[in-house]
This record gives sequence, C-alpha cells and structure tokens, in this order.
Amino acid sequence: MRSSGKAGLSRRMPSPADACLAAGLAAMSLLVVLIARPDAPYRAPDVGSALLAAGAALSLLWRKIAPVTVVTVSAACIVASAAAGYAVTAVQWPAWIGLFTCFSLRIGWARIAAAAVALAAVAGYASLDRGTGGLMELSGVLMCFLIAVVAGDGARNRRAYAEAAEARMRAEAQMRAVLAERASAQERSRLARELHDSLGHAVNVMVMQAGVGRRVFDENPAFAHEALGHVEGLGRSALEELDRLLRIMQPDGGSGRSDLTDSAVAGSAELADLTDLADLADLTRLADRVRAAGRDVRLDIADVALTPGAHRAVYRIIQEAVTNALRHTATGQISVDLARQGDVVVVEVVNEGRGAAASSEPSEPSAPGRGLANMRERTRLEGGAFEAGPHGTGFRVRAVFPATAVTRVQPDRPLGTAA
Repeated sequence: MRSSGKAGLSRRMPSPADACLAAGLAAMSLLVVLIARPDAPYRAPDVGSALLAAGAALSLLWRKIAPVTVVTVSAACIVASAAAGYAVTAVQWPAWIGLFTCFSLRIGWARIAAAAVALAAVAGYASLDRGTGGLMELSGVLMCFLIAVVAGDGARNRRAYAEAAEARMRAEAQMRAVLAERASAQERSRLARELHDSLGHAVNVMVMQAGVGRRVFDENPAFAHEALGHVEGLGRSALEELDRLLRIMQPDGGSGRSDLTDSAVAGSAELADLTDLADLADLTRLADRVRAAGRDVRLDIADVALTPGAHRAVYRIIQEAVTNALRHTATGQISVDLARQGDVVVVEVVNEGRGAAASSEPSEPSAPGRGLANMRERTRLEGGAFEAGPHGTGFRVRAVFPATAVTRVQPDRPLGTAA
C-alpha cells in the first residue's frame, strides 16, 4: 500500500529532467528579457515582462504530467505579454515546447485541446500585438506551430514503433525459451523411454537367466555356468548403454549450464546413433538371450522397408513386449512376426504363456507400468497405430507403421521357429 502511494506521488511530481529544462529555460528567458532592447512601440523590459517569461518557462515542470495545462499557461502568458505591450521574444518558447510534448505523449482530445489553445494564443497575440506584424511574422508563427505538431507526432510514432519492436523481441525470446524447454522435455522423454526399454529388458533377462542358473546349478553346472556368462555379458552391455545415455542427458559434462536447445539437438544426434545398437538383425541375439533364460521364442521376420525412426521403434517395441512376456509368465512360446501388409508394416508379439492375459500389463493408458505407454508413444511418433490386449490365453502387442520406405532392413540369417 505504501509503495503504491509512493509510485502515485512520483507520477505527480516533475522529473529531474523537466526541472532542469524549466530552470534553464527560465534563466535564459530572463537573460533575453533583460538584455533585449525592443524598438517602439513595444514597452521596455521590466519586472512584469520578466515574471511572464519566467512563469511560462516554469510551467514546463509539469509538461509530462499535464501537457495541455502547460500549453494553456504558456499561451496565457503570450497573450498577457502582448496585451501589456511587451515584445514576444522568449515568452513564446515554452508554448511550442508544451505543444510538442502534448503531441508526443497524448492522443485524441488532448491534442485537439492543445492545438486549439495554441491557435487561440496566436490569434490573441496577432490582435493585441503593438507591432506591425506582416506576412513574414505570421508565417514564422505558423511554421513553429507546424514543427511542434509534426515533430511531436513523429516522436510518438517512433516511440510506439520502438515499444512494439521491443515487445516483439520479448515475445520471440519467450517463444524461443518455450520451444527450447519443450524440445528439452521431449528429448528427456525420449531418453527416458530408451533407458526404460533397454535397461528394463536387460535387467529382466538377467534375473531370468540368473534364476535358471540357480535352479539347475547342482544338476547341470555347465548350463548354470553358461547362464552366468550370459548375465555377465548382458550386464556389461547394459552398463555401456547406461553410460552412453547418461552422456547424452548431460552433454555439457554434468555442469548443468548447457543451453536447452543445444542439449536437445545434441541429444537427438546422439540418440539417432543408437539405431546401430538397435538393428533388427539384433533380434536374433535378443532371441538367443531369451532362450538362454528358458523361454521358447519363434521369429518370423520378413524383408521390410522402414524409416530410421520406425526401424528403432520396431526393435524397441519387440524388446519391450518380450520383456513383459518374461516378467509376467514363466512358460509358453513367445511369437514375433514382422511383415509388410499392403502399404503398412505390421509387427506382432504374442505371449502364449498360460495366465498371461491376467498377469500382463493392462492395455489402458492409465496402467501403472510404463512399457505399454512407451510402445504406444513410439508408434504414434512414427505415424502408426498401436494396440495391446488379451489374445486367447495369452497377450498380444500389435503395432502398424506406414511403409514409406527409406532404408531396407534384413536379418543376418533366415529366421524361423526356434528349436
């Protein structure tokens, strides 16, 4: 409350610049009045002429607060000076400055009132002046009037243009910040999906393989030893990918001062490189790891054409669907099919394990797990359609992608039903 009162008071008080202008012009007006020696029929300068000149100049203290009032006061001083018989010298200057200020700060009725007062002052001066004013004097007065009006309006237009340009710059800066934050958030979401899908799969397969090794350790030490080797290799691969993802998430070395846009661009470039780690040919190795955990996997992968983004999405969807199958059922075949059907590419992963429909993640977006949500988002980003739900006694994941081919992807070797 107190601060708002001070702000209102400051708006009603003259600024230091206006105070300096008024004081300087008053001093100059007094000097001109004192040293001027007007010819007849004008009166010689005296205290009256000095007071009129100083009063007109001091009215400029409020030129930004009440410019119309300043024009009125200075115009009255001009008319009073002419009526008293003094020569109009310095007393006219504040009127033109006030008129300029009014046109530079105000619009509408204030301009009309100031112009009317100024013209009335000119008419009063012309009718009361003792001199023989001719065409030159009248044209000079009108020129001062036009200069004050045009210059004031030009100053206002320039200020409005500068303010509009500054507002545009602020809006553009805010928009750039919003877009950068949005790009950063999208990149963090993509990285989180990669982290969830890749490491989640690795951890689940490691748990399954370790469990199988533990159960057969006494009866089949060789198989248990092989399972432990798979766990070690998969753990090392997971740590390498985790380290790579962390470098992408902190491209500035962890200082936390990286530009959001630069981070998003760098992250996109690095994330695109992960395609090499997610080649569809790696499905054979993925299947081998799952088989080592004791599950039967059938692969039927056709020669299809995919964009790089869809290429990566297909691999991650298959990986996550297989991971869910391992997590929710311990037996039953896992079938993976990838084929082109007309103008689309269809990938299906069916978990035929008993009880899978009851124990798998629900297909609703509100499910607590992130697997299905990530698969759905990956498919959406590539312009495809996704569905997941119970299928017979099992659970099916199905994703459809447009077959707008950029690269062709083939497995390293023919794939069929696993032994």
